[in-house]
Amino acid sequence: MNRAPVRSAPKVKGALLCPVSDRGLIDAATLARLNERRNPPAWRQLSLHLGVLLAGLSLWGPPRLGWPGWPAIPWPLQLLGLLLLGWGLAFAFCALHECAHRTAFTHRSVNDAVAWGAGLLSFYNADFYRRYHRWHHRWTHQPPLDPELNDPPPTHLGAYLLELSGLPWWLGKIRGHRRGLSGDFSGCPYIPAEAAAEVAASLRRQFALYGLLLLISLPGANGAIFWLWLLPLAVGQPLLRFVLLAEHQGCAFAANAPLANTRTTRTWRPLRQLMWNMPFHAEHHLYPSLPFHALPAAHAHLGPHLVHCAPGYLAVHRALLSDLPSLRPPGAAAAASPVRAAAPAATGR
Repeated sequence: MNRAPVRSAPKVKGALLCPVSDRGLIDAATLARLNERRNPPAWRQLSLHLGVLLAGLSLWGPPRLGWPGWPAIPWPLQLLGLLLLGWGLAFAFCALHECAHRTAFTHRSVNDAVAWGAGLLSFYNADFYRRYHRWHHRWTHQPPLDPELNDPPPTHLGAYLLELSGLPWWLGKIRGHRRGLSGDFSGCPYIPAEAAAEVAASLRRQFALYGLLLLISLPGANGAIFWLWLLPLAVGQPLLRFVLLAEHQGCAFAANAPLANTRTTRTWRPLRQLMWNMPFHAEHHLYPSLPFHALPAAHAHLGPHLVHCAPGYLAVHRALLSDLPSLRPPGAAAAASPVRAAAPAATGR
């Protein structure tokens, strides 16, 4: 296994936290109440997400697989099903994110199981992502420490459109998973040596399950893996890339400044629910121990103090497009071409 000498990852027990001190923006009693983990909101949220997946599958799947006796589905409804299935699969990343923090459900084992399953659907690995994301919280938007900044930002229109297509994400995932399966985490300081074997084993279990599903689908020769997973996941990626770009792009490159280096974006309730309240992203970075269902209430306290609180995702992207070169971290070299942006070094996002 190849490893470069790097700093040790910060050690955190239980929930995934970051060293942001309580700035008194929320009083202790209110914070204690908001920090309470409760299963009912988590199960409702998970059921809603599964409902989106099942609705999409019921509209898109039967015509692809030729299920006998299934009523004919008009093409507009089939396309709606493709979008719902794609968004449900791609935004399973948001379920992974919340459960990686181990704050969605009251029991750690349930959080870990849901995170692993959500990663399976969205082509992430939960054990890798949890460590990657912990490092992101520790070094939010601080070059060169934040692993999210390993992927060059879209500093011109071609790179921006390429980013939204999802192609850089696919290439990064394929390359990163291939290296992880071999136990090679060089260049990944968030994977300490003592965790490398565990993460590699988790990746191997995940790909063994992918292989099993592929074998099961072969006798039917109906392309189920492509039609019901790969294609919808690719269709769902552009919207996910669109909303994730808003979290930190265009914000301050500053240490210990979650009021300025992270953006909250107000958006339609259906999208916010599909995202497990991730649009309240500055609140999440200020108090990452808060469960997702407490973030809207936290916004009432924190919203007036945020430097970046956008009225919507279109407003964010209009602002980003007005000055794409400014997204480059200080001291970073310009990307040579859009092709360079298609081969990110990290696989967490």
